[in-house]
Amino acid sequence: MRRRRLYSEAVRIRQDADTTAAQPRGERTSSGSAANDAAAEVAGGLAHDGAVHDEDVNNSAVDAEALGNDAADNDAVHSDALGDDAVDDNTAGGGEICVIMPTYNERENIGPTLAALFEWNPQVHVLVVDDASPDGTGEAAEAIAAGEPRLHVLHREGKNGLGPAYLAGFNWALKRGYATLCSMDMDGSHRAQDLHAMLRVMADNPHVALVIGSRRVPGGRTEGWSRHRNWISSAGSWYARTMLGLGVRDMTSGMRAYRARILRASDLRSVEANGYVFQIDMTRRVAAAGGSIVEVPIVFPERVRGRSKMGIGIVVEAMRRVTGWGLRRLFGRS
Repeated sequence: MRRRRLYSEAVRIRQDADTTAAQPRGERTSSGSAANDAAAEVAGGLAHDGAVHDEDVNNSAVDAEALGNDAADNDAVHSDALGDDAVDDNTAGGGEICVIMPTYNERENIGPTLAALFEWNPQVHVLVVDDASPDGTGEAAEAIAAGEPRLHVLHREGKNGLGPAYLAGFNWALKRGYATLCSMDMDGSHRAQDLHAMLRVMADNPHVALVIGSRRVPGGRTEGWSRHRNWISSAGSWYARTMLGLGVRDMTSGMRAYRARILRASDLRSVEANGYVFQIDMTRRVAAAGGSIVEVPIVFPERVRGRSKMGIGIVVEAMRRVTGWGLRRLFGRS
């Protein structure tokens, strides 16, 4: 009953945040702060509530199996709301936050996406990992970075896939000592206000290793998707979690926040996944490394500008790799 109330409250807060985002910037301060404070309280409640009930994992935003019994300890979970100024260091466990954003032909999205990201999350740094975009995305990022010290740009020689782009970004950020590493799309489908809520969950729950922005838990949803596309996405996540024996509802979500410590423990050098199956691979690696995983509901709108990179080859790769991982799990092979 309490969980349902928390989900309902989370949806209301997100609606308030959407209203705030639509206001002129000068009018946002009071209503935005109220929504943010309420979001912190609800996010903390979502992470705490139901954390130790394995039988409820399919209906909860918290992966109880991954969280383990430590979540039952009230000292391990802090659901008190943090003020805006408190997010800076506590969210990253005493360090900084790096949001890694791979790009390929996203020139028309980079300006508005980064503006919203920094407005909602002024404490973060951003690393754009550009795969030599023909449309000049990398150059546009450099131009913004010239006047924005929180923005960094990593250029790669060609279009080599989503997985390698994220791995390059992880390596860059880990070498520079960031404590929390996030992944987001540049196309506007991952909303800045949802990242804000996810980072608050990280701040309130220091034992959590991975927060996933989920479309597939109560309060999460897509916008502008066809029924067929939603079915394919949901079926893919169901197949992956069934084959891999995990309780995560949105296995393919690319909106995530990782503790640096779990990435260092996840044997990233052996990752071979290229496309969107990279997200599934990272989920299973975090779980295998003993990391606790929490899903937080997000809204995933269809992109407004540009074209999707999804293709049949990405789907085939995902099915092939998930099937192989699942069979090895079932037959006791590593």
